[in-house]
Amino acid sequence: QVQFVESGGGLVQAGGSLRLSCAASGSTFRSTFSLNTIGWYRQAPGKQRELVAAISSGGSTNYADSAKGRFTISRDNAKKTVYLQMNGLKPEDTAVYYCNAVGPMERPRAYWGQGTQVTVSS
Repeated sequence: QVQFVESGGGLVQAGGSLRLSCAASGSTFRSTFSLNTIGWYRQAPGKQRELVAAISSGGSTNYADSAKGRFTISRDNAKKTVYLQMNGLKPEDTAVYYCNAVGPMERPRAYWGQGTQVTVSS
């Protein structure tokens, strides 16, 4: 069962912005959403999936170096949703973006959803 549903991707020019949303859909993580660290991962063509940003149950945030200063992760526990505000987008940000609960070693704790495609044109 897919536990998270991503949305908000699209085609944007370099320097533009997008806001991604991640909604908990599966019963497991809907009931424990507020207790989990939730992260945004991305996978570019030919590259491994990487963790871009994460937010803990207490609201602490961590970012990959590539995202620092440009991306902001936030959460709304009442809506069981995590957001990723992406500003100053670059062509190298082009990837499929996924969200998931983050486990030890940054490993995902649930099955992957379909993700949302972000394409940044130069």
